[in-house]
Amino acid sequence: MSEEILINVTPQETRIAMMENGVVQEIQIERSSSLGLVGNVYRGVVCRVLPGMQSAFIEMGLQRAAFLHAGDIFECAQAEIELPIQAVLHEGQSLMVQVIKEPIGTKGARLTTQISIAGRFLVYLPQHEHIGVSQRIEDEAEREQLKARLIGLLPENRVGGYIIRTMSETATDAELLADVDYLTKTWAHIQAKSTQVPERALIFQDLSLPMRALRDVLCESTEAVRIDSSETYQKLVEFANLYAITALDKLVHYQGERPLFDLYNIEQEIEKAMSRKVELKSGGYLIFDQTEALTTVDVNTGSFVSGKNLSDTIFKTNLEAAQCIARQLRLRNLGGIIIIDFIDMDEESQREAVLEELQKAVAVDRSRTGVNGFTPLGLVEMTRKRTRESLAHVLCEPCAVCQGRGEIKTAQTICYEILRELLREARQFKARELRVLAAPKVIEMLLDEESQSLANLSDFIGKPISLQVEANNNQEVFDIILM
Repeated sequence: MSEEILINVTPQETRIAMMENGVVQEIQIERSSSLGLVGNVYRGVVCRVLPGMQSAFIEMGLQRAAFLHAGDIFECAQAEIELPIQAVLHEGQSLMVQVIKEPIGTKGARLTTQISIAGRFLVYLPQHEHIGVSQRIEDEAEREQLKARLIGLLPENRVGGYIIRTMSETATDAELLADVDYLTKTWAHIQAKSTQVPERALIFQDLSLPMRALRDVLCESTEAVRIDSSETYQKLVEFANLYAITALDKLVHYQGERPLFDLYNIEQEIEKAMSRKVELKSGGYLIFDQTEALTTVDVNTGSFVSGKNLSDTIFKTNLEAAQCIARQLRLRNLGGIIIIDFIDMDEESQREAVLEELQKAVAVDRSRTGVNGFTPLGLVEMTRKRTRESLAHVLCEPCAVCQGRGEIKTAQTICYEILRELLREARQFKARELRVLAAPKVIEMLLDEESQSLANLSDFIGKPISLQVEANNNQEVFDIILM
């Protein structure tokens, strides 16, 4: 399997594409005007405690107050008996917090007081003592072996615990010890700075997006990391020399004339990821609808008719859809609750095969996912951990014409609204004439299909009605001028 990481840098934003066998699997975008917050540590101030919700709002100097649940407070999580949040926090209290989820939509960032610092091979938990292993490492014997190996390397008087990441499987003892040294120094820096900064201030900022890619994404199967910025390339070389020496040979400064993302058709893939409809190679298609509460995916056969019979056609479409959906979830960075409406299958064996294909396809996702199986209505429920905004929310905003509905009123609907408004205006004001200013398609319908209705209204109110085309108006906008 060929894997590459492409890094496109401009002064305004940094974009990263993760490639697998020449196909983009994941896209991350970070803008200079709104850098990611996850992993950052702040000196926050409790502005409100909500006992009924067992949560609190914390001010950190950001645009919106952040949210802290009792389950994410160290004292509450470690207590032997359930400890209410009001016993731990009070308004005006100063505390050190870390962002675990970006602000999404109208919601503020989500916080924890249980600090964790990510390294390349380990995650340091300074407030805990246990040694854990990533859930992605499923083999129990390997888990115990990795745990024993790390414990053997750590000093007996160590402070804090660790989570062993998947990349530790190929790490040398020297690399693990270097990671431990980096993490303990970083924690010492955070502790020292926390006593110096004022309230509502940043204590520690996580690595930039390109450095996080080297730390979190780059693995043994990654063939190359291509960077189109000489400045970023030099920074990554320096970072690799200090913390990821094995990545050094994989760093490539791309200097081609053609833009890096154009060369690999990434721009085209980003455009497709903005689309509601996704075509399948077989001729079927998917429809994605993202709402505040959940995302729905509808699977359709479209023009695909190559199966032996209808049942076979449906089964093959659903299998292909399962693979495509998993990739689109990563590309679009869709999180939360996801409902998939596969085409109905009569045979239980086919349903199980489609579910197994979906589970296999989402297993490679770096975000935690859970597939709950088919509901009695034949829908598949699944979840995907959401820590940052979806691609659409980063790149798009609600349409000024439809206000995010995804639809606009028909010309006929606007014509009837105009007729009602004309009657209302004629009764309320005294005018010689009423003039309608509207979009070309609306005026055309008033002159054609609705001309009789307009003439009847003119006779009823006893006033002439004139029409004027406003080419710049969108279809829903009209004005009535009293002459």
